[in-house]
Amino acid sequence: MILLQLTSGQGPAECGAAVHLAFQEIEKEANEQALKLNVIEVVPSKDKNCPKSILIEIVSGSQGAKEFAQQWQGGMQWCCISPFRPKHKRKNWFFSGQVYEFNEASLEGEIEYQACRASGAGGQHVNTTDSAIRATHIVSGISVRVESERSQHANKRLAKALIFQKLEDDKRVKMSEQDKARWLHHQQLERGNPVRIFRGENFIPESK
Repeated sequence: MILLQLTSGQGPAECGAAVHLAFQEIEKEANEQALKLNVIEVVPSKDKNCPKSILIEIVSGSQGAKEFAQQWQGGMQWCCISPFRPKHKRKNWFFSGQVYEFNEASLEGEIEYQACRASGAGGQHVNTTDSAIRATHIVSGISVRVESERSQHANKRLAKALIFQKLEDDKRVKMSEQDKARWLHHQQLERGNPVRIFRGENFIPESK
């Protein structure tokens, strides 16, 4: 399973907006290349359409999922006047992508699953079966809830992937300071030599 996480790190709302726009661009490019995306987790912020991070699964199509995801790995830059603070002098906003390659058999026997009723906003149609899944990693205690799919099997699969990503993040937090400087993803983003640059309110990709 190939996972791609987009994050704004500790950046302001503009960096979260860049994450949102980058995800829209990924959807567009994936559709053009017959790749399917599954959104596993969105970590929101207080600002609308400015998520702190988005974790997605990329399913193979005409192009390999891993090759596609790797085009989004590393620090990226959005050059634009702030849509929230037009008089702000800063015009360069940074976000980042991290690729995870997950072997679905690697956590076998380490996770407990509990079926539960899916939830939804008032008036929204909700699946009345117990298709939502709460998964807990026995050793670490990490617990997640997934209800994005209609079947327990599909939600178990995504819950396992989400736990894997959180375990990987925990490993990075516990690394030495030297390793942190090289690998830290959420707290610090690469400003130099961005792998992708986007310009303007319409988020136009700069030609490579």
